[in-house]
Amino acid sequence: MAALMREVQAAAAGLVASVMAGRSVPEPELSTGAAAGPLLREITMGTLRRLGTLRAVAAALARRPFDDRRLEALLCVAIYQLMNTRAAEHAVVHEAVGASRHIGLDRAAGFVNAALRRFLREREALIAMAEAGIEGRWNHPAWWVDRLRRDFPDQAEAVLRVAQDHPPMALRVNVRRTSVPAYLQRLAAAGIEATLTGPQGILLTHARPARSVPGFDEGEVSVQDLGAQWAAPLLDLHEGMRVLDACAAPGGKTAHILESAEVAVTALDSDEQRLGTAARNLVRLGLDADLRCARAEQVNAWWDGHPYQRILLDAPCSASGIVRRHPDARWLRRPADIGSFARQQGRLLDALWQVLAPGGKLLYVTCSVFAEENADVVRDWLARTPDAHMLEQPGLPGVGGVLLPGPDHDGFFYALLQRR
Repeated sequence: MAALMREVQAAAAGLVASVMAGRSVPEPELSTGAAAGPLLREITMGTLRRLGTLRAVAAALARRPFDDRRLEALLCVAIYQLMNTRAAEHAVVHEAVGASRHIGLDRAAGFVNAALRRFLREREALIAMAEAGIEGRWNHPAWWVDRLRRDFPDQAEAVLRVAQDHPPMALRVNVRRTSVPAYLQRLAAAGIEATLTGPQGILLTHARPARSVPGFDEGEVSVQDLGAQWAAPLLDLHEGMRVLDACAAPGGKTAHILESAEVAVTALDSDEQRLGTAARNLVRLGLDADLRCARAEQVNAWWDGHPYQRILLDAPCSASGIVRRHPDARWLRRPADIGSFARQQGRLLDALWQVLAPGGKLLYVTCSVFAEENADVVRDWLARTPDAHMLEQPGLPGVGGVLLPGPDHDGFFYALLQRR
């Protein structure tokens, strides 16, 4: 177990240092092996969710700027373990010293030992000092906190607190393979606690690897956040429709559309690797779509000239609504990125409106909660698109199409637009 902890600390420090340098965490690197994978994911993601506090504490322990990001990241990882896990304190400190040598920081081993022991002695004072600053208190960049407070003055702090927690695990039952009551009985028989939360949605009390969920490999169920499960119902699907999923990968919403009605789906994505993931998901679920690797805004490259009755535009965005699930995003984004996404979203709306049939509906979706990417984009686009109007979205919780992150779901924005 000691060797495993040292290995995980070293690997997590490398991933956290990569984020500090401006690179996202590659999903394959969170699964180094059957034993280390779950622990590496937990420690890396947990450290990133609380990186503001951890960096402030590490800076106080160092007393001068770090010369090597790996050393700062290793301290953050170890402090996270001491603050938030049940691992024995002496083991965390001892293995962190070993991890420093493992990653080539032999000269820093004594400092790592002294710094972590000092943290154990002065824990309360150091944490209080860290939380006196905006980033140390809320574990988001200061500009992000300011933007949330501007857009949601009454809910911003609740959103920031939720983003520091583990994300919930929700399932979507494939009603083409089984029924929701039958699947709930299957979970109960396996001793898995779960709650019905919608027509096809089930919330697990305790998260678990997807492959260990009963019926997953057989295509009876998929992992999909409850907030994301609003897309297919809001599209108001009917049999025989032509449907376009314009930014489809990894295919969760594509599959939900196909589970909901007998429709012909064209699924586009510009990332061939992620489109391959979508293809494998559809095979697992026993579903079929016309998958095409293309940029949605380059209409002439993929459109056959026949209009679609329904379009799902799950637009690229800041991912500000799902940062507890992808905590590296909050540290990688910059203020200018939000305006860049908004301009791209407007271009996608302009392009896809050309392929929507008269009377057809386009559902604009982001996994962002920032108004600049959501209500502002739709408002500006409606102002320059005279044959479009926005429809009510019955049953959708939240206000103005914004579903803020909560204990049971991530954050999303939905706007249902119809061509006159």
